Amino acid sequence: MFPSILLGGLWHSTSVERFKGIIGLGAIVSEPDIPASERWGTNQGEKHYPLVRSLGGISLFDFNGFEPEVYSKKYPASSWGSFVPGHTKWTDTIWMEIDRSAVKENFISGEDLLKIWHEKEMYGHPIMPIIECAHIGELSTNKFKRVLLYEGNSKKYKRINIA
Repeated sequence: MFPSILLGGLWHSTSVERFKGIIGLGAIVSEPDIPASERWGTNQGEKHYPLVRSLGGISLFDFNGFEPEVYSKKYPASSWGSFVPGHTKWTDTIWMEIDRSAVKENFISGEDLLKIWHEKEMYGHPIMPIIECAHIGELSTNKFKRVLLYEGNSKKYKRINIA
């Protein structure tokens, strides 16, 4: 079952360790100082980096109107289940809800991202159709609406304060 706490939101997720770096910088950046081996989709090299990364963006999940069963039937290859409720590689996952109105100038919707993928024939670059969207450029922590910690052991979300 999809967690209702994420429905309707625009989110970025990361590990607890990487979140500490985001707080230290005061922003999510498209090329954080972490090894490529620890980044999603880098094992096949730059020609196959995720679409959003290849555009210089930050990957976001848009769960506004998301219906998991319908979506999964339409896009069976989508890997959203690897991230929700928490990333399968991490015990705990940080979810940062992004204020839509605060990022609209640098935002590429999931629909527009899919159009770019098709128009530029960037088929070697993975994408999660419609629910994956992008923010181009640095995304300041002051654009966060709230931050949640998903505790993998207890399978619960807990709000955390970053101010």
